[in-house]
Amino acid sequence: MQRQSLEPALESLERSNLRRHRHTVERFPEQASHAEVIVEGRRLVDFSSNDYLGLAAHPALAAAMAGCASRCGSGSGASHLISGHGLEHAALEEELAAFTGRERALAFSTGYMANLGVMSALADRGEAVLLDRLSHASLIDGGLLSGARLRRYPHCDAAAARRMLAESPRPPAVLATDGVFSMDGDIAPLAELARAARAHRAWLIVDDAHGIGVVGPNGRGVLESAGLTADDVPVLVGTLGKAFGSFGAFVAGSAALIELLVHKARSYIYTTALPQPVAAAAREALRTAQRESWRRERALELTRRFRAAAGQAGVPLAESATPIQPVPIGSAGAALLAQQALREAGFWVVAIRAPTVPVGRERLRVTLTAAHNEDQVDALVEALSRVCLDSLECRPQ
Repeated sequence: MQRQSLEPALESLERSNLRRHRHTVERFPEQASHAEVIVEGRRLVDFSSNDYLGLAAHPALAAAMAGCASRCGSGSGASHLISGHGLEHAALEEELAAFTGRERALAFSTGYMANLGVMSALADRGEAVLLDRLSHASLIDGGLLSGARLRRYPHCDAAAARRMLAESPRPPAVLATDGVFSMDGDIAPLAELARAARAHRAWLIVDDAHGIGVVGPNGRGVLESAGLTADDVPVLVGTLGKAFGSFGAFVAGSAALIELLVHKARSYIYTTALPQPVAAAAREALRTAQRESWRRERALELTRRFRAAAGQAGVPLAESATPIQPVPIGSAGAALLAQQALREAGFWVVAIRAPTVPVGRERLRVTLTAAHNEDQVDALVEALSRVCLDSLECRPQ
């Protein structure tokens, strides 16, 4: 029996301007910095990275990783519940718990796996899960894989979430949201969501992948910024591969929650543990981020500079006070043309298209980091202003 051809599906993606292409980073031209990259022989300023604190190239993280690798080797060799759980994992979890102000934390290999694990552990088949309309794919997939009934409320509409919780025929098991939304840069109305979840006895899960390390007076994320405690938000998901410049993720909460995840989170149980050198680098990142608090302040200062300059230059921006700054472009084709124009001007800014964002809400996603400088930011705004003048679809949404 002949298999169905895959070419028509690929051709359809191409016609719709939705086909993806990977571009290989060949090297980083500046020592101890990832702000600039060499891609296909061309030097570009990278305004697409999630390395918000500029830690991914920090010598201290590299030294911690190398030192641990010399002691422990490169891999863990087994899952956490077999023989793969090492001293670096245990120390990292203790330090993450202290950093987030929670009883315990559990390290996962990726943020995607953390959300799959916690959603499927807390929601059972037949129960209800309520998500923000723009929640990350991992939260959506976690809800679907749990077998629960998945519903979504309008973006950042806490009143709608409360109504949907009240209307549910059975008490919802989970209310989940991003803290900072990865493609929009805005922040969820967490205080209102916390009150709604408490009133209806639902577990509130906040995935703060893009807030932890950056947002809040001490970089502890959106919960710190909103003045919320572990009682208000019992389940916190964070990442180690964005602001902390390493790799992996974690769930932080009560001792009972973590113990339940150890027994029920399949994406934790049935996978090889994160390599200990990676955990060592993440531990150093936590220390460095707190010691070098100027990095967080720098990223936010450059964000404010970018927004002010863009406003003066007539570059439309979505409402966001975080380092994620979307520039609305009205179609996939226009977004790709804008991406190419910026690349020719020396900037790497990626076009975000469906299904990552809804059709008609395509955008350029600009991210600011502590590794950038003022001249780079100003030059990017100048290039964006030219792109918007040339595009009839560069406009507020």
